[in-house]
Amino acid sequence: MTQHQLQGRSEKEILWFQRRDTLKAAAAWVAMGGLPAAMAQQRSNIVELRGDALLNGNRLQTGQTIMTGDQIQTGPGSNLMFVIGNSAFQVRENSMMKVERGSSLNAVSLLRLLTGAVVSVWGKGGNRSIVLPTLTAGIRGTGVYAEVFANQDNRSYFCNCYGTVDMESSGEKTVSQASYHQSFWGEVEPKNGRRLTPANAINHSDEELEFLAGLINQQTAWQIAGKKGVKDGRGYMDEQPGQAHPAQSTRMPVR
Repeated sequence: MTQHQLQGRSEKEILWFQRRDTLKAAAAWVAMGGLPAAMAQQRSNIVELRGDALLNGNRLQTGQTIMTGDQIQTGPGSNLMFVIGNSAFQVRENSMMKVERGSSLNAVSLLRLLTGAVVSVWGKGGNRSIVLPTLTAGIRGTGVYAEVFANQDNRSYFCNCYGTVDMESSGEKTVSQASYHQSFWGEVEPKNGRRLTPANAINHSDEELEFLAGLINQQTAWQIAGKKGVKDGRGYMDEQPGQAHPAQSTRMPVR
C-alpha cells in the first residue's frame, strides 16, 4: 500500500476501503451492473452507508437515492459512498456538502463542500466544479480529494490526484495538470501575495481513488501507466522528486 500523510485525520478513515463489508458492497454494485442497472431497476445509487447521515435534513437510509440538488451531512464515524452519473463519491465523517444539478437529474454540475472532506472520481465532461470556502476547482475528468479545515478558519485543501483542473481563489487562477497528486491550499489570507499555495499530498490514499474509479469502470492515471511517482504534492509520475516533465504536470498561472 502507498504511504500517505495524515493531518487531523485518523488512519481508520483513510482505510475505509479495506473493510470486508465495503469490499462486498462494491463487488455487488459492480456485479449488478453499476448505475445504469440501478436506474433501470429503480434501485438506490448508494454503494455503502456506515453510521448516520442526513439527506436534506432527514435521516438517510440505504435504500434511498441521492440526486442532484440534495444536501448530505455525515455524522461522527460515518462513511458514505455513492454514484451519480459517471462520478463516484466517498464522503468522510462530519462532512456537509450539496450536489447541485447539471443538465439533468443524473448530471452533477457543482459539488459544494461546506465542511469535512470528500474523495471523488469524475468521468470526462465539461462545466463541472467543486466549490470550497476558499477555492474553486473546475474539473474536466479526474480524481480529486477536497477538505475544509474548520480549525484553520475554513482554509481549504484540494488535491488534483490526476487530470486537469482549473483552480481559482479570490481572482487568482491556475491550471493544474497532474499525473500523480498535485496539491494546493486555498489560503484565507494571502501568503507572500498568493491565495493558491503549494501543499503536500495529505489525508487520502491511492487505493481510495482506485476503488472509486472501479465503481464507474475507470482506472486512475497510475493504473494506466503501470507506475507511480513520489507522493509529495507536486503531481509528477517520476520516480525521484524534482525530475519534472512539463507535459505531465504543471502549475501554470493564468494571467
